[in-house]
Amino acid sequence: MWLLRVPWALALLVTAASPDPSAAPLDPASIFADLSPAELRAVRTFLMERPELGLSPSRGGVLAKNSLFLVELLPPPKRVALRFLAHGGARPRREARAIVFFGAQAEPNITELAVGPLPRPSSYRVLGLKGRRAVPFWARPMTQLEYELLHEALVAALAPLEPLLLEATGFGFQNCSGRCLTFSDIAPRGLRPGERRTWLVLQRFVEGYFLHPVGLEVLLDHEAPDPRRWAVRQLWYNGRYFGSVREMAELHARGALPLVRLPEPPARHLFSSYEPRGRFFTGTPTEVHGAKVCEPQGRRYRLRGNRLEYGGWSLAFRLRSSAGLQLFDVRFGGERLAYELSVQEAIAFYGGHSPAAMQTKYMDAGWAMGASSYELARGVDCPETAAFLDAHHLLDADGPVRFARALCVFELPTGVPLRRHFDSDFQGGFNFYAGLEGRALVLRTTSTVYNYDYIWDFLLYPNGVLEAKVHATGYIHATFYTPQGRRYGSRVHSHLLGNIHTHLVHYKVDLDVAGTGNSFETMDIRFENISNPWSAGAR
Repeated sequence: MWLLRVPWALALLVTAASPDPSAAPLDPASIFADLSPAELRAVRTFLMERPELGLSPSRGGVLAKNSLFLVELLPPPKRVALRFLAHGGARPRREARAIVFFGAQAEPNITELAVGPLPRPSSYRVLGLKGRRAVPFWARPMTQLEYELLHEALVAALAPLEPLLLEATGFGFQNCSGRCLTFSDIAPRGLRPGERRTWLVLQRFVEGYFLHPVGLEVLLDHEAPDPRRWAVRQLWYNGRYFGSVREMAELHARGALPLVRLPEPPARHLFSSYEPRGRFFTGTPTEVHGAKVCEPQGRRYRLRGNRLEYGGWSLAFRLRSSAGLQLFDVRFGGERLAYELSVQEAIAFYGGHSPAAMQTKYMDAGWAMGASSYELARGVDCPETAAFLDAHHLLDADGPVRFARALCVFELPTGVPLRRHFDSDFQGGFNFYAGLEGRALVLRTTSTVYNYDYIWDFLLYPNGVLEAKVHATGYIHATFYTPQGRRYGSRVHSHLLGNIHTHLVHYKVDLDVAGTGNSFETMDIRFENISNPWSAGAR
């Protein structure tokens, strides 16, 4: 997943725009607040100054280095947090979770550290996996540096195919100016442990480039820490596999390689653009605003740092870089219903005829769903009346980066009464009518993981119902159309296949209904075939 000549936007960690936890009177909810920019800088400075870690800046340099990849809040243990919330007293030790890439060691690995106490860290400890297993270096997420090197390696390797690309697509890599090719990468990056070989889908770099594959997919081996050892291992073009760039180039030079010549993209009304076009046959006007949300007497909810209160509801929230929205200490009517409700992962499994399509199994937390929470547009992503909150990330960066308006909060009419009853007198009149307006409070953020835009909502209803909801939008992950590909998807444009796939969204739900000792069970229903006691012969 790479966008040519546009800054790669992994960069970054999150705070739900709460004030610096070290300043001013603190609400108990602040023990769950994301790290402030000052805390992020303090953690980074402390770790960079530890000689035994040997850390180098994240940006630039070589891949085989020790670098700080991620810093985010490490929430306190549940029992400690509950003791503080119930009885007060000393606040739980505030710590950060830091992920370090140790690429310059004899046995390169990825290590998680707990760093604290904040706001002035003085020590760290290793957060190990069960069995003290290490995470191997080849399993690391992609960084901006590796994407830049990947792009350079691809351009150099495909130089012999530049005539083929220009003839077939009108776009290229060499001195391309406004007619450049780009690529999207897929995961997993191999078939066996230790491999780091990625299929790259070449696309025209136009608006909505995800929908403009050119028919060429390239398997690039980037396992070695030295990019000079990277190489193209295989290629796929319009349904055929090739063992090398040289093989394809020689076939094209002899005129023995059938090309699919793509039409010139139009200057306006490109099918993949967001440019409004067309009219409704009903005549519904499109140049005037539709219905809007209003707050005739002001906001009915309250934000205090990272605490949100509405009706009978009270909760703490954060936006963690790695996975996204996380709620803590969720209460209704003063009673805790859940200790934690949080987004954990979004996964997409694909099928297809091309190698990239059949290999794609995205686990989107690997692209930092929380740190992909870009600015929300007032009046589109959230109503004009919404309250907006900033986020700060420190991910694959050399300092915290501010994302303006990354979260929003708003009250929303549901359009359906919460409850109502028309009490008929069955004589053309009624005894009474009663109804309650339906409303909900929405806490929203988005994750734009390259082509996909996930809109994440937690909704609080006045009757004690809490709903977690996700909307999937953006662009489909598509590949080049071939007749064989129709076994694995639908043809959605001239040279475009929408591949069959499945989305799985995972939440953590830690319920504390009537105390922490509760549990839950699932129940199955089966039919019992019995005689009907009031109707002889019926069952």
